[in-house]
Amino acid sequence: MKDIKLAVFDMAGTTVNEDNVVYKTVRQALAKRGVDVSLETVLEYGAGKEKYKAIVDVLEATKNGREEEVDAKAVHEDFKGMLKEAYANLEVTPYEGVEELFETLRSHGVKVVLNTGYDRKTAQSLLDKLGWVPGKQIDALITADDVVNGRPSSEMIEKAMEMFGITDSEVVLKAGDSIIDIEEGKNANCGITVAVLSGAQTREQLETAEPTYILTSLDALTGVLYP
Repeated sequence: MKDIKLAVFDMAGTTVNEDNVVYKTVRQALAKRGVDVSLETVLEYGAGKEKYKAIVDVLEATKNGREEEVDAKAVHEDFKGMLKEAYANLEVTPYEGVEELFETLRSHGVKVVLNTGYDRKTAQSLLDKLGWVPGKQIDALITADDVVNGRPSSEMIEKAMEMFGITDSEVVLKAGDSIIDIEEGKNANCGITVAVLSGAQTREQLETAEPTYILTSLDALTGVLYP
């Protein structure tokens, strides 16, 4: 087993259970503009991505049969307003065992970073609901606002490495619930990539990205790293 020094975890669907509210809201924003797609379609083409990019990609993947062009920017503006309202009333919880995993990792000298395709305001609202504070439960939060290129670009992971003076990507672990999380980890040449089945995509979908491990949920990682 590689000696991991940095663990980078996706938020929604991986560490944080918010009942897919973001992707449900993407779907509602599309419907408001006359685009009726299933939640499965939104997850297939949008999971893990910066949310404007997710909307663009869902529209592109479903454009056949549509007579009129749909304005992705207008959909995104609708989405942001709808999400703010949805989050105001949302109950958010960490997945079982995740906080204990963070403690275990940090006790072994591993830096714990959350990264996300959300903007910073949305991601921070999730942290506030959970009571997670950088420097306490986690070491840092990196969002889509902090980089030029979102996933599957490796920029967020590289930023995390830079923050903690880590130069060897072999000692970095990346975990997430979508193919794009695994692609991000591989683009950063992470030593370990972990897919979890607690969120957006199925085992069959995740297998196509060829992660190092596919786990039912993130709490199983403790047994993998510290058997």
